[in-house]
Amino acid sequence: MHFKLLSDKDLKAMAALLDSYGGAQEISKRIESMKNYDTRKRIAGEKGFGEMLEKAEKHAKNFAKVDDFVEKNGIHVTKKGTCTTQVSGFQAAHPTFDCMRRVAANGDVLFPNEMISVVGLTENYVYSGDLLSTLAMAENILGASKFCSTNLIGTPLPEERFQRIEKVTGEKFERTDIGNGMSRIVLKNMGTAYGNLGGVEVGNNNHLVYLDGITRAAVTTGANFFLNPSWSTIVAACYYAREIPNLSFKRSMLLSTHNTIQLRMLLNIFKEYLRDDGTTPVYEINIGNAATPETFIQCFDEIQSSGLPKIYLAAHLRINPDLGMADFNWTESAFKVLDAGRDLTIKYESDGESRPYDTMEAYFLSDEERNELAEKIGDVIYHKCIRCDKDAKEIMRRGHETRFAQVSYKN
Repeated sequence: MHFKLLSDKDLKAMAALLDSYGGAQEISKRIESMKNYDTRKRIAGEKGFGEMLEKAEKHAKNFAKVDDFVEKNGIHVTKKGTCTTQVSGFQAAHPTFDCMRRVAANGDVLFPNEMISVVGLTENYVYSGDLLSTLAMAENILGASKFCSTNLIGTPLPEERFQRIEKVTGEKFERTDIGNGMSRIVLKNMGTAYGNLGGVEVGNNNHLVYLDGITRAAVTTGANFFLNPSWSTIVAACYYAREIPNLSFKRSMLLSTHNTIQLRMLLNIFKEYLRDDGTTPVYEINIGNAATPETFIQCFDEIQSSGLPKIYLAAHLRINPDLGMADFNWTESAFKVLDAGRDLTIKYESDGESRPYDTMEAYFLSDEERNELAEKIGDVIYHKCIRCDKDAKEIMRRGHETRFAQVSYKN
């Protein structure tokens, strides 16, 4: 790098933020302790989610198994190119539970290995037991290898949260009073109440608000995989998480990588702030909708030859209509990538059909609205899982290893 991405002042502010939570080792320790299912279940019960988890455990017993599909269809892995399954839109506990109920009743759906949620880390979501119960279902009951949470810069927070970050870091954050002791970062561009383009606008030193938000969620619930919305937050996250081995990030949202030039920009960032063991906090990069299968393959190959550790690459196979062109379908492109022997994570923002709340609107509902619409949102997620299941089974028939959640295996 010709120029340092982070100044001494930036580093000092992030170090102070880490220290305010007891330091990197303490954060890592608290994350690990909060991933324990007995701990999560006890807290969830105290906060009114106990019955939901009990029912979720019963539903999980009725999920379809990969082993049965493999045996029935004579499936064999004959080709290079591993497929990982991923579905987006698990919008908090009630919609997630409703999706589980539907999948269990179906009895023939292999559940995805990774789950993505775009719910602002509001005070209620983090501390009411909602996020914790969602994680308990996703990680502990379903056995998803990753559950991705999202911190959006424009999420309303208690004013005292901003005052604390200012006191700790010495920085100031431009915000507005929205009443009832709540404040919100002032965003200068158009967009949703949670931030323009889903939280991409990260002005001035607002990356510190992003880092504080994910840290609070991590130590409170055990959440440890987060969507990263901007260039500045990915730089900050790579540095901040260097000494927190169980904290990782997905590079996605609307700033996904559409070409190899953007990929190389990211790889330079990763290389600048590697952990002592040579790994990066970035687990996954979303290759954008504009990319051809040839571009995807080139991105995969450049990472392989970069000397960096394994970084997963994901592609949308279907998208909801307000994220891109109508009738978008990258399925045949995914087949080309896999048949070329490259690994691929297949991601579903949509099942390709037009359904109520299969839009970004569902990402920015209030907690109350989301709970009221849980069955409609759950139905959307369920149909995404069906689409993912159908495509993944075809990929298996083509001879590729395909990864699902642990609940989809007999052992």
